[in-house]
Amino acid sequence: MDLYSELTAKYHTVPAIATEIINLEAILNLPKPTEAFMSDIHGEYNAFQHVLRNGSGNVKSKIRSCFRDEMTEATLQRFAFLVYYPSERMAAIHREMAGDDLQQWYLTTFRRLIRLLAFTATKYTRSKVRKAMAPEFVYITEELLYNDADTPDKLAYYWQIIRNLIVLQQADQWIAATCQTIQRLTVDHFHVVGDIYDRGPAPDQVVESLIRRDRRHSVDIQWGNHDILWIGGAAGSALCIANLVRISARYNNLSILEDVYGINLRHLARLAEQYYQDNPAFSPKMERSDRPITEAERLQITQIHQAIAMIQFKLEGPVIKRRPEFDMDHRLVLEKLAPDFSTIKLNGDTYTIENGCFATVDPADPYKLLPEEQEVIDSLVESFTHSEKLHRHMDFLLDHGSMYLRYNRNLLLHGCVPVDEDGNFIGLTIKGTTYTGRQLFDMLEANLRLAYSQPTENADLATDLMWYLWTGPNSPLFGKHDMTTFERYFISDPKAHVEGRNPYYHLRKDPEFIKKILAEFVLDPEVGHVINGHTPVKKGTDPIMANNKMIVIDGGFSKPYQKTTGIGGYTLLDNSYGMQLVTHQPFTTKADAIANLADIISTRRVVETEARRRTVAETDIGTELQDEVEVLKRRLGELREED
Repeated sequence: MDLYSELTAKYHTVPAIATEIINLEAILNLPKPTEAFMSDIHGEYNAFQHVLRNGSGNVKSKIRSCFRDEMTEATLQRFAFLVYYPSERMAAIHREMAGDDLQQWYLTTFRRLIRLLAFTATKYTRSKVRKAMAPEFVYITEELLYNDADTPDKLAYYWQIIRNLIVLQQADQWIAATCQTIQRLTVDHFHVVGDIYDRGPAPDQVVESLIRRDRRHSVDIQWGNHDILWIGGAAGSALCIANLVRISARYNNLSILEDVYGINLRHLARLAEQYYQDNPAFSPKMERSDRPITEAERLQITQIHQAIAMIQFKLEGPVIKRRPEFDMDHRLVLEKLAPDFSTIKLNGDTYTIENGCFATVDPADPYKLLPEEQEVIDSLVESFTHSEKLHRHMDFLLDHGSMYLRYNRNLLLHGCVPVDEDGNFIGLTIKGTTYTGRQLFDMLEANLRLAYSQPTENADLATDLMWYLWTGPNSPLFGKHDMTTFERYFISDPKAHVEGRNPYYHLRKDPEFIKKILAEFVLDPEVGHVINGHTPVKKGTDPIMANNKMIVIDGGFSKPYQKTTGIGGYTLLDNSYGMQLVTHQPFTTKADAIANLADIISTRRVVETEARRRTVAETDIGTELQDEVEVLKRRLGELREED
């Protein structure tokens, strides 16, 4: 149904059409809502949800602006943490207070929350505010929000609502619901610019929190290369599965597979115990103090790590050989090993193999899986393709995700746009057609969606392209020539570890290059920005480049990268006043934050300031609303002519 048919079916009369035109044109003049951009969360749920709850520091800013000099810093901090963590803070209040003190706290808190909600809601319509409220409390909240407690005629009415909430033991539930409404209204839309998965302990909880928040269609995701592994796993890609299981073992995170997604690892554990011993190159990284393991567990993970790594290297061979268009013959590493596995020849150089574990590799046929290995990978594919929870989460990533997004004059993409040293677009040639620039992204996304829709196909081009997205030389999500996983396990010489970044990463400092990228994706080069994740911003490196047109927002949510970045992550904010890059210090724990009211220390840096406040009319949604207004005005004219 076209827009004209849709709107004329909904609005039949002159008064109805006139009312909707008035409504839409009023909305167009509201201030542009706040967007927040985050990337490379890598399963760090506690840090992510704290930033989500505090609106990247916006909640506290609004409290400060709303109450100005009415609160001490200590009172403001307590009130802010109530808004962030209402259930936990109310539990503490109940332990500290009772009787009249508790009643007074309720009365004071109700008034403060209503004031803050009203302040936060000023740039939204009543309809939008209503949709952000908990449905069970909409009537009560609107009565408190839109009535003045100091008006004599409504005074008794207003306070009776509050007293009944307390008497009927609904006060805590209303407070929690109102705090969540304030959180939602503080930041209207969240963009996750890739890599929810891998390394950290709880990517599933990150996805669940996004699902809860998306009640108002306020979340989008630009896939990262780590996300692709999990989408590929759910789609039945054996290579994607082998890679993500290996990474989970490497970061002592196998519990995400077994306990969260119900993936059966018993066959893998038995194979690992049969063929592999202890090996320092495969001992799990123990950077997390919250997940201690016994020596027996460490040994088992080390054995599993080796077993799945060998399966991965074997599975790579057939894909590389049947896809010459991938140009990855140089990654056929197992056949480059000496027959006794003591050395390997790579790129003309011979290296000594250290910590080798090639008991299952046949030098005469190095990519052939043992029957036990085939049984393991078959079992894993079966588990991944039949995990209901995994598919629920991957469905969300597919429904709300894309390879790139054009949104409010900005281009959001996780990795890079592959180019050569001269900045010319490069890509892949598939069946005689060469795909570069935006066409490369579109082709890869179409194939990803095709592969996900047919999980029983496992050797088709679409499935192989999912693995290419993870590791291919011209993959926009990888952005390097080689993924030297094998070399980092078995070769100590750093020369062998070089992966070779795509020239995009040094060219993106040039404003003219960024304008070229924006034009390729049909965005205005003069006002647009490119927003990237993927590459952690090292200490001393500026995340804002190309005269503020390129912004890199991977600041180290992932704990393993915080030594590199020196911080705990970035959030980019874009509101009616302009853009700000918020730098977060590392998060400790949720328990510590709540017990000590320890907020993440965040500092803001202005990226761009608007000469005047931007309005809804200057957004993508505003363009859609203006189209609706034009159609409605046309229909209004037709009805008047008929009269």
